[in-house]
Amino acid sequence: MSTDPPEPHLPWIESQDPLPPVENAWGADSDAPGLLAAGTDLGVNRLLEAYGQGVFPWFNPDQPVLWWSPDPRMVLKIADFKLHRSLRKTLTRYAAHPQFELCFDRAFNQVIEACSTSPREGQNGTWIVPAMVEAYQALHRAGHAHSVETWLDGKLVAGLYFVCIGRAVFGESMFSTVSDGSKMALAALVQVCERHGIEAIDCQQNTAHLASMGAQEMTRAEFLKITHQAKQAASPDWQNAAIDWDLWRNAKTT
Repeated sequence: MSTDPPEPHLPWIESQDPLPPVENAWGADSDAPGLLAAGTDLGVNRLLEAYGQGVFPWFNPDQPVLWWSPDPRMVLKIADFKLHRSLRKTLTRYAAHPQFELCFDRAFNQVIEACSTSPREGQNGTWIVPAMVEAYQALHRAGHAHSVETWLDGKLVAGLYFVCIGRAVFGESMFSTVSDGSKMALAALVQVCERHGIEAIDCQQNTAHLASMGAQEMTRAEFLKITHQAKQAASPDWQNAAIDWDLWRNAKTT
């Protein structure tokens, strides 16, 4: 007779159903820690409901939409961002290039498409299935999903995309075809967040790459406290956000 504890029940939610309380997510002793619910709805309203509660979708092509709320949560506090000396040198070098630019929301669709073909750290395949691409493109059109882009010689060479509700920022995925390209995009996002009083960027899951940039795990309760406060504030004007290169030239490095 097996002595393994049975897996908890996974609720199925229809479009009209609210998400379950995050406290109902599967625990650390389950096969899928943080798993909260399953369904089919990946519309704008559902995504806004989910992110507002610290919940995000993550699923494979042969699965329904799976909703997650892990505990602990990987979060990059803006004050903890590590500007490594090597990254500042890269930023300084590219700043002198006449056709280099860091900007927001110029090519969101291209960024998410590029991210969808880039494997996530520690995984062999991508988690951004076509349904996810379409869903976040719709969220972008609704004004809640944004991109940070690294351009060189008129070509998009790196970037990341994120969700923003008020001043609650949720990082999603990044790609790069040049050395430090996505790190420069992240540095741009951090700078604009700092300028607008945004305390943290949600990174969802722990990876060595994010940890090297200053992200750390925190309890779900602490993360939700930050999120609930931040989502009440007005969002920055991401499309017109500008980069102050002098801040990086004079910043302390690690």
